[in-house]
Amino acid sequence: MDEPWLAVGLGNPGKEYAGNRHNVGFMVAELIATRIGAKFGRSKRAHAEVAEGRLGFGGPKLILVKPLTFMNLSGGPVAQLVQFFKIPVENVLAVHDELDVPYGQIRAKRGGGEGGHNGLRSMSRSLSTKEYARVRFGIGRPPGRQDPADYVLSDFGAAERKELEFLVDRAADVAEAIVLEGVEWAQNKYHAS
Repeated sequence: MDEPWLAVGLGNPGKEYAGNRHNVGFMVAELIATRIGAKFGRSKRAHAEVAEGRLGFGGPKLILVKPLTFMNLSGGPVAQLVQFFKIPVENVLAVHDELDVPYGQIRAKRGGGEGGHNGLRSMSRSLSTKEYARVRFGIGRPPGRQDPADYVLSDFGAAERKELEFLVDRAADVAEAIVLEGVEWAQNKYHAS
């Protein structure tokens, strides 16, 4: 409980991207910041917005990060902050959109491939490992022949938006469970439902 955690919400900066599927990581990070009473501000250490607080009374320190570099360069600021705060890689958590998980499902895991996700690829390269924890927010595959790159940079549809607030809330729960109890515990609790 004494070691801090770094939770990275992956997304793209700018209002035009705010509602994109690719920005669910930012949405979850913002909700967790609200829950712990922290406010995002520009970091002097990295090209990112950072919010710091404790997860629960006497809980671990949590550093929430929204990289401001655009998705495919997210790893640089993450590595700088990991180094500055002396975060062990097992205490790094990425929250990201996931094409290979159906919409409405949230999955916890540690390590593994990047599934073509440029934010994860950049983080793995910058951290020299893939063994960080992840909250995979299912967005499903694009309909028809739509290019996945266009799909992730489009906003959620009307039907999806009806559930979005609940799902962001659930993803925040999963992220907090990973920090407090571990990936396996979070999988056991949240994957069945």
